[in-house]
Amino acid sequence: MALVIPIFIETLLIMMLGAVDTIMLSRFSDDSVAAVGVVNQLIMFTFLLFEVINIGTSVLCSQYIGAGHRDKVVQVVGVSLIVNIIFGISISALLHFGASPILQTMGIKDNLLTLGIGYMKIVGAFAFFQAVSLTISASLKSANKAIYPMIVTVIVNILNIIGNYTLIFGKFGVPAMGVEGAAISTAFARGVAMVILFIILLKKYIPSFPKEYFTPFPFSQLKNLLKVGIPSAGENMSYSLSQVVLTFFIAIIGTHALATRTYVVNIVMFVYLFAVAMAQGGAICIGHFVGMKKNKAAFVLGKYVMRVSIIVSLVLSMIWAIAGNTIFSWLTDNRDVIAMGTYILFIEVFLEIGRAINIYATNALRAAGDVLYPFYVGLVVQWSVAVGVGYLLGISFGLGLIGMWCAFAIDENIRGAIFVKRWNSFKWAKKSFVR
Repeated sequence: MALVIPIFIETLLIMMLGAVDTIMLSRFSDDSVAAVGVVNQLIMFTFLLFEVINIGTSVLCSQYIGAGHRDKVVQVVGVSLIVNIIFGISISALLHFGASPILQTMGIKDNLLTLGIGYMKIVGAFAFFQAVSLTISASLKSANKAIYPMIVTVIVNILNIIGNYTLIFGKFGVPAMGVEGAAISTAFARGVAMVILFIILLKKYIPSFPKEYFTPFPFSQLKNLLKVGIPSAGENMSYSLSQVVLTFFIAIIGTHALATRTYVVNIVMFVYLFAVAMAQGGAICIGHFVGMKKNKAAFVLGKYVMRVSIIVSLVLSMIWAIAGNTIFSWLTDNRDVIAMGTYILFIEVFLEIGRAINIYATNALRAAGDVLYPFYVGLVVQWSVAVGVGYLLGISFGLGLIGMWCAFAIDENIRGAIFVKRWNSFKWAKKSFVR
């Protein structure tokens, strides 16, 4: 719980940060919201690339801490910072200098293009701030210091709100800058977060990075980071891409279906948010147990995390389903969207059981070093069931969005059943990075 609670609050604040940006820009203009929305999709995709290193950092640090290998922890954190700084600066240069051609390729309208380019040039130029921050955050969490990233996220939220208010609308004698003001505010807040996290890392966790730990360069740690990170990030990217394809299919069904899907996705985020925090906290503890070679303790803890995640997700999804008509009535006046969304929230009750298991299992298996199995299962089942069966039920059989959501629920529960079997088999116990 010492890990789960701050991770939960941090994740909630990150979600709220995006919502605040959208709300404040909506007061400026609808075009600004649309332009920033497109750019942020690209920015968030680049953050998935940073996760290649960060997921590996969390897994390796957790196992090495459990095994008492302090020198290897320092090596992993040092290598992670070096790689993500280089990678982050390269991505920043690409986003800044390639803003115009990238957005033109995406085909956004001329009235949004200028706004989008201005925002992307500023936010993109400083994307490496986030690369470094995510690495340090992963390192601190693996050492049971999740409270610090949470506090920094609170500071970032406050700075971003003040910065947005000042720069977007031109307050306190500053000229109104609109979208560019939002970009400057976001970049500044991320820069402050990076500096604070770096100071915390040096003061509370790793006071120095001795030269002898990195001469010769520990390529074995880089290899392990990529061994964990590439399939883990690949799984996330595969899921994101499948969602893009499914959104395209839903758009074929109609505008009402697309609107309903958008509402449902944003509503149910608050259902599985606890499961995400529980899984991340549990994965760090499981990594510690695996490093200690206490596989039975890791197994028991994993089952506990799964049970609690399912119970909380199930209770919340049932509340959301019962209150579905009321929730949708707050969001829209369209009776078709309200009726469709209410039906889907009842399907979500079944779906969330599988999702809670998947969120827990992918994190737990990665923490144990079993990184390829979740990737293969996700790749095969997501594309064959969620995408394939979703198209079949929703479009070929004419069941629309409700048919597609049934396929999504089947996908989540099939993967959940496969992962439970894997965890019970103890095959993950042979995948540890600690020898």
